[in-house]
Amino acid sequence: MEPKNAVATNADPDPYTPHSGDRRWSARHYDLRLEYRVATNRLDGTATVTGRAATALDRIVLDLHGLTVDRVDVDGRRAKKTSTATHKLTVTPAEPVPAGADFTVHVRYRGTPHPLRSPWGQIGWEELTDGVIVAAQPTGAPSWFPCNDRPDDKATYRFEITAEAAYDVLANGELLGRDRARAGTTWTYATTEPMATYLATVQIGRYRTTRLRGADVPVTLHHPADLAGAAKTDFGRVPDMLALYADRFGPYPFPAYGVVVTDDDLEIPLEAHGLAVFGRNHVDGEHGTDRLIAHELAHQWFGNSVTVARWRDIWLHEGFACYAEWLWSEHRGGPTADELAVRYRDGLLAQPQDLVVADPGPEDMFDDRVYKRGALALHAVRRSVGDDAFFAGLRTITERHRHGSVLPDDVLGAFAERAGVPVDAVRAVTAPWIEEPGVPDAA
Repeated sequence: MEPKNAVATNADPDPYTPHSGDRRWSARHYDLRLEYRVATNRLDGTATVTGRAATALDRIVLDLHGLTVDRVDVDGRRAKKTSTATHKLTVTPAEPVPAGADFTVHVRYRGTPHPLRSPWGQIGWEELTDGVIVAAQPTGAPSWFPCNDRPDDKATYRFEITAEAAYDVLANGELLGRDRARAGTTWTYATTEPMATYLATVQIGRYRTTRLRGADVPVTLHHPADLAGAAKTDFGRVPDMLALYADRFGPYPFPAYGVVVTDDDLEIPLEAHGLAVFGRNHVDGEHGTDRLIAHELAHQWFGNSVTVARWRDIWLHEGFACYAEWLWSEHRGGPTADELAVRYRDGLLAQPQDLVVADPGPEDMFDDRVYKRGALALHAVRRSVGDDAFFAGLRTITERHRHGSVLPDDVLGAFAERAGVPVDAVRAVTAPWIEEPGVPDAA
């Protein structure tokens, strides 16, 4: 499948993540072959990155952090020069790459991967008590593979990961094979849908697997053995959530959905392309985290398939996923979206009114006000245009930008189109929630 990357308006880096990514080229495909030892946190890898030059390249710059590079080849020839800095691998090919040309960079590397420190906490490859979790949003992907780390630069992937035989290895996409290897077991996965780098993941642990019935797509639950009953109960409503969201948002965008429950506690659940990751503290056997389960599932449409082109627009992920929680509550006979809108608007009144959701600043990208104000903006659109136009607009967004990237005007334009009104009319509805810091009178 050809990646549908958003066209960059200029060559400048994203000001929210100025040290990540390079707009002079785009990735087309990543082939990652990794050998990992859980016991020693040792990673030996080769990455073959197929890219396309937007301009003539006398140097190819990739994001990579904390790992040792042994050799780099470009189009089958050893690189003239390589250099590594704190976050970058810079490669000088034997011959410059012409503008518009495809090229292949082959990197052999090794080391002890660790999470990156960031304004958003520790992100990337992280050791669990007995295994690994990768949670890379927004800039943690370079902790384990060389990449062009931009949310709008989507590519296909193939993962070949070898670990000790006692462990299950989970990654994005379809499991193509599980084979015995000298160092344990090799697990091979592939994604044929373009994926942003921050959504690429590896999860390693001692898991049991349960398949959940009743969904139109395969749903697989991976969990510690002692949580089998509780996990099956808590995630047993995922097929119903999938059916609801397919009706409201359009068809589920991937071939399957997987849920991983780690044996460790996690601060928050995490979304990845085709996967969601929860900690054992999120499982109680009493549906105590249905809201979180609904939220992470909704990200498969809004965030993983339809992805922001720039990080300042993160409300297009989190506001939509938060609103999906309200739709699930409404569907299950709990508080309606109207009732939840009133509740969360009242909650905002007790918080500082100094954040502009349209440009919250990098340190406040994941502030809860971004989530709630984004959801309230969507509810205001729904009340303004009516349910038919609102849900038709959601389906238009997910169909038109499937596996691609969006800007706010793309989203507002879809609602305007389905409502038969000028886009400025929709913008006037969302502006008090998105473009102004004060709390409006009503949602």
